[in-house]
Amino acid sequence: MKTLQVALGERAYAIHIGSGLVGDPQWITPHLAGQQALVVTNETVAPLYLDGVLESLAGIRHHHLVLPDGERFKTLDTVNLVFDKLLTERHDRHTTLIALGGGVVGDITGFAAACYQRGVAFIQIPTTLLAQVDSSVGGKTGVNHPLGKNMIGAFHQPRVVVADTDTLDTLDDRQLRAGLAEVIKYGLIGDRDFFDWLERHMDALLERQPALMSEAIRRSCQNKAEVVAADEREAGRRALLNLGHTFGHAIETGMGYGAWLHGEAVAAGMMLAARMSVGLGWLPAAAAARTEALLRRAGLPTTVPASLSAARALDLMAVDKKVQDGRLRLVLLRDIGEAVVTADFSPGDITATWESAASDAAATTATPQGA
Repeated sequence: MKTLQVALGERAYAIHIGSGLVGDPQWITPHLAGQQALVVTNETVAPLYLDGVLESLAGIRHHHLVLPDGERFKTLDTVNLVFDKLLTERHDRHTTLIALGGGVVGDITGFAAACYQRGVAFIQIPTTLLAQVDSSVGGKTGVNHPLGKNMIGAFHQPRVVVADTDTLDTLDDRQLRAGLAEVIKYGLIGDRDFFDWLERHMDALLERQPALMSEAIRRSCQNKAEVVAADEREAGRRALLNLGHTFGHAIETGMGYGAWLHGEAVAAGMMLAARMSVGLGWLPAAAAARTEALLRRAGLPTTVPASLSAARALDLMAVDKKVQDGRLRLVLLRDIGEAVVTADFSPGDITATWESAASDAAATTATPQGA
């Protein structure tokens, strides 16, 4: 097992990465705030891992809530189901919420924990690759709005993250590929050596070789932990973690939540960022070609959906958390391993980039595998 630390002073916490962690009380009970706990999961994960987590809470007054599965349920209405359960079962401000599932479960549970009685403890047990390398770490919680993704939320750090690599054995191939998009992101934004490593080992990662998968998770979490420790609330450097996300969120919202998985949309978004960076004269074309080749090897989309126009995408991108004083900022690339947050572009640059990608999509397909 590997353990990393997110250094946030009194809010510091550990990320445990290893095999056989789910159901072992030593990774959970020391981090409970009191003698109450609510486990929040979904209908896909519950049959696989819920019993083990509940058994680890023996001696603790605990309840569980099983939510419907899917991005379209990441709403305030679903958060209210968590509140209903907490209030019905008389959970007090010393309760602990435990998120057992992927990024949607983690975001909903964390947001509910941030709000319930003005803030209670929560624990992350991520069961997808994307959640293990990204959404479970850093304290970003929230839900979607019909007009924009993740626009309602709060920063609320977990007490511990327990990433059991065994849960990836039950992950379908499409979800695994979606998680690899966020892994690739860390190489692109600031870790060129990791990008090189991913180029050497992508085939083995797709085969889920345990040692290499564990190392990919560790390197990703280490990269994110360092950024979060330096910029917890995204005042500066943390915004780099949004490479591909502004484009990607437009795709997710425009196509309808759940049509494209988050990682799939981020992959297409990262390729759009690379294309635009080349067009601005910032990124060598060879670096963009390497980026596209790695995304394609991972089985991820690199073009835009044909049914989503550049005009509609621009409209959706205007509702983005990186908009500052009415001006959109994007994360773009100067090289592999060197990302920047910038507003030094025009709407026409975005339109030209989108339409160039759309012409490629017409010749191939922009539909994610399995969608």
